[in-house]
Amino acid sequence: MKEREENYSDKRETLEAFFQDKEYKPMRFKSIAVLLEVPKEEREDLRVLLEQMLGEGELELDEKGCYHWVKGETLEGTFSGTTRGFGFVLIPGEEDIFIPERETAGAFHGDTVRVRITEASSGTKRREGTIAKIVKRGTTHLVGVYEKNKNCGFVIPDNPKFGNDIYISKEHSKGAVSGHKVYIKLMHYGNARRNPEGRVIEILGHINDPASDVKTVLKTYDLRPEFPDEVMAEAETMPEEVAETEKQGRMDVREALTVTIDGEDAKDLDDAITLERTEQGYRLGVHIADVTHYVKEHSPLDTCALKRGTSVYLVDRVIPMLPHRLSNGICSLNAGVDRLALSCFMDVDASGDIVGHHIAETLINVTRRMSYTEVAHILKVMSEEEEEAEKQRLSSEYGELVPMFLMMKELADLLRARRRQRGAVDFDFAESKITLTPSGKPIEIGPYERNDATRIIEDFMLAANETIAEDFFWQEAPFVYRTHEKPDPEKIKKLGILINNFGFHIKAGKDGVHPKELQKLLDGIGDTPEAALISRLTLRSMKQARYTTDCDGHFGLAAKYYCHFTSPIRRYPDLQIHRIIKDNLHGKLTDERREQYRLILDEVAEQSSKTERTAEEAEREVEKLKKIEYMEERIGEIFDGVISGVTGWGIYVELSNTIEGMIQLANLKDDYYIYDEERYLLVGERFHKTYRLGQQLKVQVIGADKLLKTIDFLPYYE
Repeated sequence: MKEREENYSDKRETLEAFFQDKEYKPMRFKSIAVLLEVPKEEREDLRVLLEQMLGEGELELDEKGCYHWVKGETLEGTFSGTTRGFGFVLIPGEEDIFIPERETAGAFHGDTVRVRITEASSGTKRREGTIAKIVKRGTTHLVGVYEKNKNCGFVIPDNPKFGNDIYISKEHSKGAVSGHKVYIKLMHYGNARRNPEGRVIEILGHINDPASDVKTVLKTYDLRPEFPDEVMAEAETMPEEVAETEKQGRMDVREALTVTIDGEDAKDLDDAITLERTEQGYRLGVHIADVTHYVKEHSPLDTCALKRGTSVYLVDRVIPMLPHRLSNGICSLNAGVDRLALSCFMDVDASGDIVGHHIAETLINVTRRMSYTEVAHILKVMSEEEEEAEKQRLSSEYGELVPMFLMMKELADLLRARRRQRGAVDFDFAESKITLTPSGKPIEIGPYERNDATRIIEDFMLAANETIAEDFFWQEAPFVYRTHEKPDPEKIKKLGILINNFGFHIKAGKDGVHPKELQKLLDGIGDTPEAALISRLTLRSMKQARYTTDCDGHFGLAAKYYCHFTSPIRRYPDLQIHRIIKDNLHGKLTDERREQYRLILDEVAEQSSKTERTAEEAEREVEKLKKIEYMEERIGEIFDGVISGVTGWGIYVELSNTIEGMIQLANLKDDYYIYDEERYLLVGERFHKTYRLGQQLKVQVIGADKLLKTIDFLPYYE
């Protein structure tokens, strides 16, 4: 018996040494047996041994039947492809791993893979690896443009991270013609000798049809305007008005002067404000729709909301997290009707410090719905020395709300000053506002500016979010926080080089940069022509905020404690923490309940971060397509712009209407240009003409291509 065990152990060690040899290449069973000179009568024992090693996770078997040694050497992550064939494996909390084109093993963008490290990181060079196994395919369907050949067709994927065209046989084309946007199912993922193959499931329209843009994005990101039947059935049971029995036991603040302030087109109103002056300073009430009263844990509505994670705001529509029966109905804080809310009352002193707070389930009745435009106009007129007739008109129309708005501005200024004092970074640059015709054609694009009213609401929501987060941190309750980590030192170093071109600088210590330094930079650029560019460059140098169960602070806000509490109609993390807050208010946050939350909150945080990123990508994609469509009709026109990026292959130029395009280096025929990588300059070799970041430049539109997703410019000199 002892001799048999020793023999087994020897064979196991021999096999392990064989697989770990640097010369080993993945091979099939027969090749292994031949190389190891295993007699035919002992090959079944070898097979059993290999099966055991597979079961113990030392080996993995690929789709070709080849054995890979993976013990202690592979990591699991998500493959991110590129147009040039290579890719990266993304592992949360770790440095990305570079995968050369020859080592991708047929992985598609979005696949879950196991990767073996082949080269460790050194200096500025990142880790390098090879794909050992495709664990799970991340993509089963694609959207792209169909190109018809004589007896077949190909689909060029919209997402450039899918490097290969998809072969479509004639019988699987569904009658598509060249230029059709199509939704396809992948039938085969391809290999070194064979293209991926698919079949057309749906024709979305022609690439030149304005309506096809949004349809394409909806399919690409699997965004579904319709809800499952069981979700709609539950939504239909929701009341249109608050029942008398539901009002019992709540703090009644219906008599307080209460307003909502939102965009003109908003229909899901989830926050309202009350404000009064006190001996200490102010008492600010932030009242948030009590969505969890209607969306019960583990119900179809709740399960669907978690899956969606967030509402998605596209140019021409909203894909809501919750059905309209709730988001625009019983959960929306509409004026003149009783509504259930979860409220945070904050006592703020004359210096802008929050010195006390109280959280309560409340019953509210909004006095008046206001728009950002209306409130901003009131504040502007009331601050002018003239405009007496308009002041009287506004006072007559809005009555006691006018002094309340002035007090709101007063308090918001104090809160903002306190945030700035601790170093919070305020990115105040214009986003795009796109106006469409009913058919979806863009007719006007320009900057969407923030005003005093939008800032007031931002300031009040930030105050409530910080207050709630700090409260539950010190209670040591399971919670979902909004975390924004410190920027990567290498990115800050690059930012420093970039802004030196404009005569600005930032200080960074051993522990990285403090947000105060970035705010000083943004204060310093003021209203200079390059202000918007530097703001964007600074934003790009920072990490993306995410949801976590650890309270690691928010770098951009210079806040130790931060969460999302104020939008449960459109964000699942807010809805989730409302549930925790209400359990706490009712004394139900027992040890058992805390443990239940701890078991699910990591998944909630991860899912919410993932869906948020998807929503942002979809929103940017629609915006980009509409901008290209807008410029297609402006070929030959001249625009004022500013150079927003300089690379070895061309110059990015952002126009005053927020549209960005490129001057390709190949199109600059007037000289031979050399790229100065350290100073981000293009310098002409013969005439020494330079193109630098922030330089103002007139450009002519020479091309706009929805298929390539490009807008091309040329410099224009009068």
